[in-house]
Amino acid sequence: MIPYGRQHIDDADIAAVIETLQSDFLTQGPKVPEFEVAIAAACQAKYAVAMNSATSALHLACLALGVGAGDLVWTSPISFVASANCALYCGANIGFVDVDATTGLMSVEALTNKLASAALHGNLPKVLIPVHLAGHSCDMAAIHRLCASYGVKIIEDASHAVGACYQDQPVGNCRFSDITIFSFHPVKIITTAEGGMALCNDIALYSQLQLLRSHGITRNEQDMSEPSHGPWYYQQIDLGFNYRMTELQAALGLSQLDRLRQFIHHRIKATEIYQQLLADLAVELPADAIDGISAWHLYIVRLENSKQRLAVFQALRAAGIGVNVHYIPIHTQPYYQARGFQWGDFPGAEKFYSQIISLPMYATITLEQQQQVADALKLALQQNQQSPAANV
Repeated sequence: MIPYGRQHIDDADIAAVIETLQSDFLTQGPKVPEFEVAIAAACQAKYAVAMNSATSALHLACLALGVGAGDLVWTSPISFVASANCALYCGANIGFVDVDATTGLMSVEALTNKLASAALHGNLPKVLIPVHLAGHSCDMAAIHRLCASYGVKIIEDASHAVGACYQDQPVGNCRFSDITIFSFHPVKIITTAEGGMALCNDIALYSQLQLLRSHGITRNEQDMSEPSHGPWYYQQIDLGFNYRMTELQAALGLSQLDRLRQFIHHRIKATEIYQQLLADLAVELPADAIDGISAWHLYIVRLENSKQRLAVFQALRAAGIGVNVHYIPIHTQPYYQARGFQWGDFPGAEKFYSQIISLPMYATITLEQQQQVADALKLALQQNQQSPAANV
């Protein structure tokens, strides 16, 4: 089976983890801060806070921006459920902004109309979470202008976009957002096994993210309610969580980060090959990122005939091609339907979902594997030209 995505672990990665295993620290040591500094420098951000997952980072980003009971957060319906769940963890309500049906990225037009309507009805969101699907940045300059005019904070869910660029600057620099989130899951651009990162340029947000990451506990006497009792003393000053990243994860992340540009180069090259191999097939190929360079976390094609999707998907899986679908619109999930959302609410997202298949994409995919994918897709399309299968 050719997987849709996979990590690349080399001898240097293994050596870095072994060295940390043999050190004095498996957690709360020097590697996590070193990894944070390295990611912040790579993204030209002032601060970075490592966590045990991007989901944890999204949760704490919402809390750091003051999201709480009765507040409203908007995000994209085309994403993994964590992009919406993070607001619910804070007791807030969730809403969605429709996407461009050709890219899956948050629609600036839809956001413009939704913000104007919300302002008229007095129900503006506190935070917007645009999602950089497949490694392509949303149009953050336009999104930032809109949100700034209504006083809405922004969290960039850049889980797919480590190493991407927007307007000649690295995604993660928070030029157009308050906080940016990365994921280091094994299928992402670089991995720490599980893990995530929140980046920002505001010292107060940075301090709050650090505090909440580790039980809400501080050892900084300036933040305490009374003088310290001694070097052992700490105080819990907020209700935090145990969202820390381990030293092993950080050691792996640091080693992977050395090859970030190499990984991006290989993904771009693989994209160019797909564009050539698939040019004559009855699929819409993904376009290059608008005003930037994609990290190409995913390679998503859209079938011209959406009724073929199920049969084509099954044929590819049967041929040993580990295709996937990214994503099922969040608002159609049973949990969210129970909260009042339903099919038909976001037609752009639903159209995009009805057509898409994610083909295998990872830094070490070979030309032979890509040719195998292309041949299998061509055959599947030919065999299912008149497929009546329902596409759900």
